[in-house]
Amino acid sequence: MGGGALTQHLSLRTARRIALAAQGFADPRPAGPVGRAHLKRVVGRTALLQLDSVNVFERAHHLPLYSRLGPYDKQLLHRSAYIHRDLFEYWGHEASLLPVSTQPLLRWRMARAAAGTEGWGRTRQIAEEQPAFVQHVLQRIRDEGPATAGELHEGEKPTGPWWDWSLTKVAVEHLFWSGQVMTATRRGFERVYDVPERVLPASVLEAPTPTVEDAQRELVRIAARAHGVAAERDLRDYFRMSVADAAAAVASLVHAGELQPVEVEGWRDQAYLWPGSRVPRRVAASALLSPFDPLVWERSRTSRLFGFDYRIEIYVPEAKRVHGYYVLPFLHDEGLRARVDLKSDRKAGLLRVMASWLEPGSDAESTASALAAELRRAAGWQSLTDVVVEPRGDLSAALASALRNDDGPPAAGAADGPVVRDG
Repeated sequence: MGGGALTQHLSLRTARRIALAAQGFADPRPAGPVGRAHLKRVVGRTALLQLDSVNVFERAHHLPLYSRLGPYDKQLLHRSAYIHRDLFEYWGHEASLLPVSTQPLLRWRMARAAAGTEGWGRTRQIAEEQPAFVQHVLQRIRDEGPATAGELHEGEKPTGPWWDWSLTKVAVEHLFWSGQVMTATRRGFERVYDVPERVLPASVLEAPTPTVEDAQRELVRIAARAHGVAAERDLRDYFRMSVADAAAAVASLVHAGELQPVEVEGWRDQAYLWPGSRVPRRVAASALLSPFDPLVWERSRTSRLFGFDYRIEIYVPEAKRVHGYYVLPFLHDEGLRARVDLKSDRKAGLLRVMASWLEPGSDAESTASALAAELRRAAGWQSLTDVVVEPRGDLSAALASALRNDDGPPAAGAADGPVVRDG
């Protein structure tokens, strides 16, 4: 364990540093071009990237890479998943991109979906009530090749409130849950489905299927490495395991000495330390975080670690929102120091800060200065020419001043544009 041995009691500061290092924030950003190896390093830390379609600033699966690597070509992720097949899509932490080596560890979930005990209610229902139709859709994909749900659509009407899903879409989503089809690629943000033997590398297809217990223990190991230090609910949430399954896996790993029970200052929950966790003396990262970044997606852990109470307000009526529509935490000086509501105004070429808020106990001047530099970098990554701060939030004045005085890189331009090599 880097930085020396730990006692059974961890200070909150030490726990934060362990967590940040485990998630890759103690790693330096690349000094040169961002390439495939850098992406693999990040996913090696996070274990997965949660997918989300909201594009008001940037889609959620692209942001954890940016937060850890800085500006990069988003096509790098597309190539990694859908050309190189380093990653595949499945239900990990919600819809996710995961290393293909994880696929055998999730076959128990696919088997449960096939048996009707995993998946959404409508996808379970169609498998039970219309198995012949489900098999018909599967056969069409086998015979006709990769297709979207729309291309498979056979003229049936939407089935109800499932985003106006057709029967075909429900059937193909059951097939996806049960591992009988996969995402071969995406067109825009629409899945193109195909059968696993035409998507997965042969080495993955031929890999043995572990027992349910072994697979779940390994998923908890992965979650423990990705957390560094965590409560049982955090480990369970990472791959959305059931209470019973996660508790059994955690107990087994503790008994085997692979997880170390520890106390963390201020935590009521029992904590568990991954014994190989790095403990840096300092974490210097400054980064904008997606609402779906693994560092913050388990909101109770975000509160325990950082004293940061966080909710995404997309589905909250505008008049009732406290901080804004698409609010990103800002990591700086080993804490979550601010939150900003961001919008990429692509038509005007502007990154709009709709609101900016300072966290209690954080220094406004240093936070605003670091945030201004990060916003200019983010604007350049988004090919936007300037950053505009709206006068909403208690950090807005300091942030606007910091941007006016910022002598860092321009918002966009060749000097700060993303340079990428796919190698």
